[in-house]
Amino acid sequence: MRLSAPLFPILAVLLPTAALADCDPNYEDACVPVASDVDCAGGSGNGPEYVSGPVYVVGVDIYKLDRDGDGVACEGR
Repeated sequence: MRLSAPLFPILAVLLPTAALADCDPNYEDACVPVASDVDCAGGSGNGPEYVSGPVYVVGVDIYKLDRDGDGVACEGR
């Protein structure tokens, strides 16, 4: 039996975004890349990676994106 469509689209639906795109599991609602440093896009940080918000911190805020500590990072960006 030959499948007419690749299985990858099915996996994309079943696996969380972080598993597919090397996103940091400490954040949700945006893919925060796993990198040496990540800053909010449009902010004063120097990268090398950037993320647009809002981003929800669901673990440890290792990149210190949530400056006011309310659990939402990169607000208004």
